[in-house]
Amino acid sequence: MHSKSNKAPSLGVLILAAGQGTRMVSSLPKVLHPIGGRPMLAYLLRLANALKPAGLGVVVGHQEELLRKEVSQNARFWGLGRPVTFIRQKDLAGSGAAVIEALPFLKKFQTALVLCGDTPLLTFDTLYALVNAHRADKGQVTLLSARVPSPKGYGRVVRSPLGEVLRIVEEAHLAAKEASINEVNSGAYCFEVPLLVAALKELTPQGPKKERYLTDCLEHIRRKGGRVAAHLAPNHEEITGINNRVQLAQAERVLNRRALERLMFSGVGVSDPAHTYVDADVEVGPDTVLLPGVVLRGKTKIGPRCRIGPYSLIEDSSIGAECTVAFSQVAGARILEKCSIGPFTHIRPESVIGPRAKVGNFSEVKASRVGMGSKVPHLSYIGDSDIAEDVNVGAGTITCNYDGERKHRTHIGAKSFIGSNATLVPTARVAPLKIGRGALVAAGSVITEHVPDGARAFGRARQENKARK
Repeated sequence: MHSKSNKAPSLGVLILAAGQGTRMVSSLPKVLHPIGGRPMLAYLLRLANALKPAGLGVVVGHQEELLRKEVSQNARFWGLGRPVTFIRQKDLAGSGAAVIEALPFLKKFQTALVLCGDTPLLTFDTLYALVNAHRADKGQVTLLSARVPSPKGYGRVVRSPLGEVLRIVEEAHLAAKEASINEVNSGAYCFEVPLLVAALKELTPQGPKKERYLTDCLEHIRRKGGRVAAHLAPNHEEITGINNRVQLAQAERVLNRRALERLMFSGVGVSDPAHTYVDADVEVGPDTVLLPGVVLRGKTKIGPRCRIGPYSLIEDSSIGAECTVAFSQVAGARILEKCSIGPFTHIRPESVIGPRAKVGNFSEVKASRVGMGSKVPHLSYIGDSDIAEDVNVGAGTITCNYDGERKHRTHIGAKSFIGSNATLVPTARVAPLKIGRGALVAAGSVITEHVPDGARAFGRARQENKARK
């Protein structure tokens, strides 16, 4: 029979996310500000989930309901495999007060990992190493620290001559001899819960705002004979906290660099990383080339051997293998293999572009299907339409999908030819408007009735030539 001490301690993770973030100058809670296509909080939740804790809690306060809603709606997309316990912080009086409110949750576990919700640059490897170092050393508290080139604004880690962590000193309270310390506190801690509970009872309000600081727990634990250790992060950029929009933009650059490096190591060509932007969840296949000015956002997936850009925006869309997209915008659409999109094309949501199709210069497609091998090469608007395979749509064609009250669809049969400047007008009486298989619509026609298979449709006045006066 194994003794209790031989058992791996159960781990609970607590993320502090109750702050308003006034320096963001925004109505949105700080931890919900997007970075790399996800809210800040999403990064911490994914990291915590990857550690496989026995419990995952989030302390909420400002706009609690919005935070709860965001997490519940996106849990699957963020890859959360376990439920999240929300703890409401009624007294917004510092990090210590937040953890005090979370004690009923934390008391279920032997070890608590406490994280700040505004540190999205932390990596799994670093947090995993922190937890393992804490367990290996059998310490009472282990904080994550880093050595930074410029420690301004951070709490400093004060050590003894033998390297033992003595305390954390906030910048406002630094002694002259402590000002040069460049080892700083990240705000991430591993605590043994029984000692944390005892230390929290001794916290007293500090400063003009009468706040309780979690850092003071370290000194209380040490006074009671507990050992405080610090685990150094391998890269100081990981511990960056975000308090304003300048820091948000700086962190965005870091995440973009990581995303591009991930893609390049997987076989994706990026010709100009400084002018290419990719969200954290974007997937790109090998031998695809991203040219300057490309922006890939959201849940976008791009297949292999594509050429994307220059200067294209693709959002929440899938692009099949061997496609080209140039100087175009694609949002909420599916583009199948070997398609040519652009230049200056707008593919709008709910559109599907079939294999080997082309949508070209200054054309717009909205909530429509373009069949295999069909062409909408230039200056056309295709809305609420179904175009079968091998259709040619002439320049300036418009499907008039909206009559001022309702939207109506247009169906164009396979191998049809739509002449330039044709206007296809489905009405409440004739909807969907059907252009038959192999039909021809003459250039400049206004079509308001069905066109049978193989027919030729003319919907324009006869030309008249009159002598000049």
